[in-house]
Amino acid sequence: MSEKKFEIETIRHSLSHVMAAAVMEIFPDTKLGIGPAIDNGFYYDFDTSADKCGNDAEKCRISEDDFQKIEKKMRELINSDLKLERSEISADEAKKMFADQPYKLELVSDFGDEKISTYKLGEFEDLCRGPHVDSTADLKSAGWKLDKIAGAYWKGSEKNPMLTRIYALAFENPEELKKYEVIIQEAEKRDHRKIGQDIDLFSFHPEGPGFVFWHDRGWFIFQKLIEYWREIHRREKYQEVNTPVLLSAELWKTSKHWDNYRDKMFVAKTASDDDFTLGVKPMNCMGGILIYKNKIHSYRELPIKMGEIGLVHRNEGSGELHGLMRLRQFTQDDAHIFCRENQIKEEILKVLQLCFEVYKKFDLEIDHIELSTRPEKSTGSDEAWETAEKTMKEILAENKIEHKINEGDGAFYGPKFDFHLRDAIGRTWQCGTIQLDFAQPENFDLSYIDEKGEKVRPVMIHRVIYGAIERFLGIYLENTAGILPVWLVPTQAIILPISNKHFDYSGEIMAKLETAGIRAEIDDRNESIGKKIREAEMQKIPYMLIIGDKEIIANKVALRKLGAGDKGQVKISEIINEILK
Repeated sequence: MSEKKFEIETIRHSLSHVMAAAVMEIFPDTKLGIGPAIDNGFYYDFDTSADKCGNDAEKCRISEDDFQKIEKKMRELINSDLKLERSEISADEAKKMFADQPYKLELVSDFGDEKISTYKLGEFEDLCRGPHVDSTADLKSAGWKLDKIAGAYWKGSEKNPMLTRIYALAFENPEELKKYEVIIQEAEKRDHRKIGQDIDLFSFHPEGPGFVFWHDRGWFIFQKLIEYWREIHRREKYQEVNTPVLLSAELWKTSKHWDNYRDKMFVAKTASDDDFTLGVKPMNCMGGILIYKNKIHSYRELPIKMGEIGLVHRNEGSGELHGLMRLRQFTQDDAHIFCRENQIKEEILKVLQLCFEVYKKFDLEIDHIELSTRPEKSTGSDEAWETAEKTMKEILAENKIEHKINEGDGAFYGPKFDFHLRDAIGRTWQCGTIQLDFAQPENFDLSYIDEKGEKVRPVMIHRVIYGAIERFLGIYLENTAGILPVWLVPTQAIILPISNKHFDYSGEIMAKLETAGIRAEIDDRNESIGKKIREAEMQKIPYMLIIGDKEIIANKVALRKLGAGDKGQVKISEIINEILK
């Protein structure tokens, strides 16, 4: 065992080789895919299908029932102090070495004539660039365990075979692994898909893969988020527009989405005209551009701020879909600001301040802000990109905003700021984004008339604050464990009469709540009061007003608050004032 201190990614990558070696000892006919390190662990892909493993697929079929023996074999390899030995070989040598491994042969072909590196671990040898630990003994102090099995298409394409992916967790020591497992257990309790089902907000159906079906209560919350958005955007002098979901392919070619984003777009054709192609919009900016182009603008009008609650579609792979977090159809709280160059800093700063305000409203902590720079695939001149990136950096410096740089991850038309929010159990999520765009005004020949009566090119600022409203709500549900603030919940108070002789007084209380504008219900079912309380708490209703003989005599209600328990008898006027406040 060496005295070196290894990076966690190196430890995880080395463990993936150990796992592959263990699987090959137990299931020698298995065909190997790839095995990278990932956040919190690693995975390896295996082909266990009959056509790859011979007629008897059981010889290499792996299930979670096999985890115990795979882990046992991995520990044996780790304790054997096996060296991880690097070699460089030619493509021809690699083809001979991996003659019975079709996926490795495909990778070798992808490398062309370049030298290929392999790592040997005992009798097991694999294609790999490294790095790795020196010996399996260097992995003895790591905390790791096999986690789950999932299906994964080879190279991520649905056109390729489905492989068996074994995921594993791995950390520097067992204590870190234990901490992570506690976080995961808490995350499972907070899973927005479970919360959404428990409190009847939404559902998902195989007839609409990647689409959410909103129920009454969930749609109410969704609309309240939009109401709040509209309130603050009216205050900030945004117009609100609405643009079509389908726009011509020619438009998307002009915008360069056809070249840079085509694989994520849905395309529609009419039954009567095969030559007429429409793109289903993956983002809202093109509609705003067409509205801007509809008339001539003076410099006095700028900045023009166009907000749009816009429905967009993106062709996400089936393996990428995840509840509200990753959908094929979602709603962006979009806005596009058309401004002069000397207005860029002021307008972006206003958007930054609006983001800070919204996240504070929802008690969401900003983990970090990221500046993402020019990607490999992009549109626009070098000069425009240099100006845009320089401006974004100056905004951060002049306002002393802490940030990280994410090289090469900007939008294809401009650099961007991304807001990464931290939730209640320490996970981070990217929500808001602000993108500075010199390219699309050029692509669409946008202009305004300046003080001298000459045409000048405006600049576009693209921005969202929620991001996708669906995703924001999913994050917020998990952050709050479904316990939403009173202003946002569909039912703010529920009246729970103990028996039918308490219905009349319950009706009087209901009338007072409704008059005050409070969203209330009466649970007048013939059920025990205990069951009514349990179900109201499962529905995450903040105020439960229990009514029995004593409450009628006292002209009060027995108040129970979600998360705070019984509060004794309280006047209804006090409850109304508290809810309204």
